[in-house]
Amino acid sequence: MDIAALTAFLAPLLPYLLKAGEKFGDAAAEKIGQETFGFAQRIWSALRGKVDEKDAAKEAVIDVARDPDDEDLRAVLRVQLKKLLAEDPELAAEVEGLWRQATAATGGVVTNVTASGAGSVAIGRDATGSTITTGGTGPTG
Repeated sequence: MDIAALTAFLAPLLPYLLKAGEKFGDAAAEKIGQETFGFAQRIWSALRGKVDEKDAAKEAVIDVARDPDDEDLRAVLRVQLKKLLAEDPELAAEVEGLWRQATAATGGVVTNVTASGAGSVAIGRDATGSTITTGGTGPTG
C-alpha cells in the first residue's frame, strides 16, 4: 500500500475526523464529497484504536490535524502509520482493502486537490496530453 498517498488523503481530513459531531463531518463531506469522506471515516475508524495505543502515532495525528499542510508533520505521520501497519498485518490488510475500495469507487482519485493563488490550476483526475491555459501572460498574470 502507498502510505504516502494514504497520508496525503487523510491529512486534510484529520481535523474533521478527530472532532465529534455531525456538523464537522458534513463540512468535510461538502468539501470532498460524501462517498470519499465515508471512506476516510472507515479508514480512520480502522486505524484509530492502534493510533491511540501508541503515543508517537497519537502525537503525529494531533500535530497533522492542527496543521495538515505541514510536510514535516506529514512525514512523521507517514512513518508512524508505516510502523503501525508493519506491526499489525491484520490491520494492514483491513486498511489495504478499504484503500482499494476507495480508489475503485472514486476512479482512482482519493486525494484532495486544492489550487490557490493567481493562475493556479487543480486537477483531480488525469490531464495527460492536455493544454492548460490560465489566461496570464507572466508570473503575475
